[in-house]
Order: sequence, then C-alpha cells, then structure tokens
Amino acid sequence: MENNLTDHSFWKAFWESRKGLIFKIKPNYVFGDILAGIIAEKGIKTAVELGGFPGYYAIYLKKYQHLKTSLLDYFIHPGLVNELLEVNDLKPGDIDIIEADLFTYEPAEKFDMVLSFGLIEHFNDTKFIIKEHLKFLKPGGTLFITLPNFKSVNGWVQKNFDKENYDKHNITSMDLDLLKTACKDLGLKEIEAYYHFKFSVWLENKSEQTGIAKALVKAIWVAGKIVTKLVPVESKLLSPYIVVKATL
Repeated sequence: MENNLTDHSFWKAFWESRKGLIFKIKPNYVFGDILAGIIAEKGIKTAVELGGFPGYYAIYLKKYQHLKTSLLDYFIHPGLVNELLEVNDLKPGDIDIIEADLFTYEPAEKFDMVLSFGLIEHFNDTKFIIKEHLKFLKPGGTLFITLPNFKSVNGWVQKNFDKENYDKHNITSMDLDLLKTACKDLGLKEIEAYYHFKFSVWLENKSEQTGIAKALVKAIWVAGKIVTKLVPVESKLLSPYIVVKATL
C-alpha cells in the first residue's frame, strides 16, 4: 500500500465541495492558547504550516502573533487563499504561499516553528511523515502537530456516517505512545503527546446526511457535552483531538 491515503484529486474535490471556508478568524481560534504560550516561551518569530490550505493557522499566526508565516500544501486554490486573507484584513503576499509536494520539496529556509493540523493521519507511515516536518525546522525549533482522535466517540460517528472520509485516515497513528516513540526515535526532545478538548463530534459531509442521522449526531453531541461538564477531563474516549509538541 502506498504511504499516501489521499491524492491531488481527492483534495481538489474535498475543498471545492466545502462550504463556509471563508470567515474571520478569531483571537481564540482552536489551539490558539497553546500556540500563544509556545511562542512567548520560545521567542518564535517564523513559522510554516504544512498541509494547511487554505491557511487558517498561517493567517492566525500572522494576524494575532505577528509571525513571519508560510503555507505549504500539495493543493492550493489562490482565489480562496486571497479571499480568506481579505476577510481577515490581510493582503496577498502577507503570508508566503508554496504549492509543492512535501516529500520532494527542499526548503530554502528553516523556521522557528513547524506546524501541521490534520495532516499526518493521512499517511500510513507515521514516523516518516513526522520526519518530513523536520527538514523545515531550525535546531532548537518547535514542532507542533495536531490530528483528530478517531479512537473516540467522534471516530464512531465518522465510521458509521462518513465511512469514505474515515477510510482516508490512518487510525493506528492516533496513539499517544506511538507518536511519542516516533518523535523520540527521530531525536526530538521535550516531547509531549496528549488528548485535547473535552468533547466534540462532527461530520465533513453533514449536508448530505438524512434528517435522522443529523438528529442522532446532534443528540450524541449534547450528551457528550453534558458528561464532560460533569467530568471535565480530556480522554481517549471523548476528546476529539490529539496534540503533539516537541523540540529539535
């Protein structure tokens, strides 16, 4: 089996089918509090977001953290990027856009921080895809990776209501010990891997679902919110995300 679980045509169709892509990113954007803490602690000035089209985090880091940011992805739709920049009071050129294959691209510069959000789980070889991040990272720089936790209630929702999308994910990669071991094997330090956010469920193809399916997913969402209000902890069963942090 090839390492890639997706291809260019998948991402083109995925992004062209999405609605609500263009919006004003808020200062409290998800993971923003964690990123702000890292940036302040490490004195980070430059960052690259890998596989991040249309560039939500590159824009967030530019607008609110005042970093010099770049966005690299296998598929870039310039019109959507420019629309997103405009609605966030930025202009073309405020972030560096690179449309390239991560595996063949050789960066001309290295960065204080390398980030990806929902990227590594689309590949079969988890350690290999993490290693590809490191060619962008300065010595002493920070690696920040997030991925969905589909070994959770949210994963059950995905598997039962959007199997096509679920099958594009490497579920094995969603393991804290595996992620920490991969980082250690690659020579990284200060390694952390943990579940993030108490509870959520979602569907990428919500508009295609029946009314019954939407109602059931909504009921699961409400029930999960009640449970995590009573027991407010992150967990493998309920948390929708995994965060990985490390330094080179």
